[in-house]
Amino acid sequence: MRVLMTIDAVGGVWRYGLDLARELGAADIACLLAGCGPEPDAAQRQECRSLRNVTLEWTGLPLDWMVAEAAALHEVADMLAMMARNWGAHLAHLNLPSQAVGFPAGVPVAVTSHSCLATWWHAVKGGDPPPDWRWHQAMTAQGMRRADAIMVPTASHADAVVAAYGRLDHLRVVANATTSFESNRAKEPFVFAAGRWWDAGKNVATADAVAALSHWPVRLAGALTDPNGSQISPHHALALGPLTPSATQAEMSRAAIFFSPALYEPFGLAVLEAAACGCALVLSDIPSFRELWTNAALFVAPRDSNGFAAAINRLAEAPSERRALGQRAAMRAREFTLARQAEQVQQVYAAALRAKALAA
Repeated sequence: MRVLMTIDAVGGVWRYGLDLARELGAADIACLLAGCGPEPDAAQRQECRSLRNVTLEWTGLPLDWMVAEAAALHEVADMLAMMARNWGAHLAHLNLPSQAVGFPAGVPVAVTSHSCLATWWHAVKGGDPPPDWRWHQAMTAQGMRRADAIMVPTASHADAVVAAYGRLDHLRVVANATTSFESNRAKEPFVFAAGRWWDAGKNVATADAVAALSHWPVRLAGALTDPNGSQISPHHALALGPLTPSATQAEMSRAAIFFSPALYEPFGLAVLEAAACGCALVLSDIPSFRELWTNAALFVAPRDSNGFAAAINRLAEAPSERRALGQRAAMRAREFTLARQAEQVQQVYAAALRAKALAA
């Protein structure tokens, strides 16, 4: 089977796409990764070259959240469909629903909603997007309705998507996954957090305020400069900047506590990776984190920096509780395997192919 999968090098979709493509190779599925948005770096390109079933082709097509109007996306579906046709793809797996708008009717399409502007805006800003961004919500809705199958990473994100776009057929929860990072390495007395900190949904202001109150150092990994060049500068936390996957894993293997004050997180892959490393989790009390980590984390209201600091400082002074919490997180993380994710994605692919065949 041959699948064209869109990917970008800016955020979590890169990790999702590469890990999924690698696992699909075990089922003899070849993947053409059609890259959109800013170019990947040398390390990312090398990672692709290491996968026997993967071909990477960078399109230069824009990402919908990086443009100001729908007209900037008018070539996206045509180019992706041409690539799928020329490569002989049996199915297109699009990681932005808007990429399905205008996709030819004869091509089976599965889309994944990792996040979207409408649900982000509701969680971070409150209410609906402003009028000059309504085109984005309309285009995302149109793409979801063009799709033959829709995947979301959590039931809570499914609820948010339906609230934003109305009832959707063929909607299925397929949780994200990670490789096992189990390590015998001794934990060290510091707190680690990771994310695209320029994104207001990651809530860097609270993260930095917590660092000022924490008894242990707080280390932040991730981009501080947004795609337009604006930069965030924490005052209290140690900003590590973007790290490679192996460097991030090394930090998580050492860190005794991982925390996330996110306002919006449809899944939170960094939390899963930290849990797999046995970190004690201190998380914002949002629906997706509750869904995934109840009984395996401490929860604090997202903007309550004093509450986060109190939870972190309590764990810092209670090694037995901290270790027990980390063990529960690691046990929960073992449920989110790449093999299970790939199996469920293949079931979605099969459903999309059947739906297209019945419609023909």
